[in-house]
Amino acid sequence: MASTLSLDDIVVASNDQVAADLAEEVVILGMKEGTYFCVSQVAARIWALVQTPRRLSDVVSALRSEYDVSAEQCTREVLAFVEELVARGLVVRDAPAHP
Repeated sequence: MASTLSLDDIVVASNDQVAADLAEEVVILGMKEGTYFCVSQVAARIWALVQTPRRLSDVVSALRSEYDVSAEQCTREVLAFVEELVARGLVVRDAPAHP
């Protein structure tokens, strides 16, 4: 399935969740569905980055500076992971940034 998100989208963690950093992983509880989502390593870093509104291209740039990953792979995996977070209601698209 193709992502409906693009690198130009700005996303931010939803207000309908609570999260706890448990040393090597982050556990996120979706308040609407009452389900939890556990992430570790790179996914936990993405989660940390979207705690404030952030353009997905900036997330990819940050990860590429921290990890040895190609632009294509990083973009593909960030878009897929954030799309899953959006589908679960844990992340929302924010208003577009003003030029």
